[in-house]
Amino acid sequence: MIKLGETQELKIEKVVAFGVYLGDEEQHVLLPRKEVPEGAKSGDVLEVFVYRDSDDRLIATTRTPLVRLGQMAVLKVKQVTRIGAFLDWGLEKDLLLPYKEQTEKLHEGQMVPVVLYIDKSDRLAATMHVYRYLTSAPGYAKDRLVEGTVIQINPQMGVFLAVDGRYFGMIPMQETTRKYALGEQVHGRVARVREDGKLVIAVREKAWQAMGKDAEKILELLQKNGGRLPYGDKSDPEKIRETFAMSKAEFKRAAGHLLKEGKIQIGPYEIRTVG
Repeated sequence: MIKLGETQELKIEKVVAFGVYLGDEEQHVLLPRKEVPEGAKSGDVLEVFVYRDSDDRLIATTRTPLVRLGQMAVLKVKQVTRIGAFLDWGLEKDLLLPYKEQTEKLHEGQMVPVVLYIDKSDRLAATMHVYRYLTSAPGYAKDRLVEGTVIQINPQMGVFLAVDGRYFGMIPMQETTRKYALGEQVHGRVARVREDGKLVIAVREKAWQAMGKDAEKILELLQKNGGRLPYGDKSDPEKIRETFAMSKAEFKRAAGHLLKEGKIQIGPYEIRTVG
């Protein structure tokens, strides 16, 4: 059986002037002549990827696509049109990302995370609704190092990730230290495994490990700004995050450490070096 959107091994059934037909007597697909390996003959088995050409006919290729059916990949937007965006996925015919499958307005050259699926018309297409295709993570333990792809950013909740390309993950917004971009690769560790198997990801070191580095960062910024900074116990958390790349809790913890060491003074909206 010939499988759309997948790499598979198919036998050469017939050699013609414009290529070879692969498959069997019941179903076959054309591999164009320019992609037929030199010396290939009837009976040989070739590894090919099957998709549809511009006329919606099944076609085979020996090229390796950047994404396969049901898989996630980060692809480049080549063109934005009235019907959607077209993505570069390594094949001659670009991949359509329909408007209804987009989660934000796109522009040419942008890198976007997508999953390859078959639409109602039996055509291959891309969707940015990657979350639908992710599953709970089996066997992931606390503190395990992971890599994830940013698939969605919710200002109220956090940064959603496809962990290892397959599993649900999220960096809670209060734990983020900077702005993230769709398709960005993020390295972190499992902070917690929820009861439903979804992963809560931490991108910073544990509190006791990070506190010293955070304290050094605060002192460095104080020195660069004449020993005074307009941030304190009652400062806006977002302004603290933008300036120090740390949450307000992390800022207060590091500043408290410096206070105990007698290196700074802290007010509601200001910190100063001592001496």
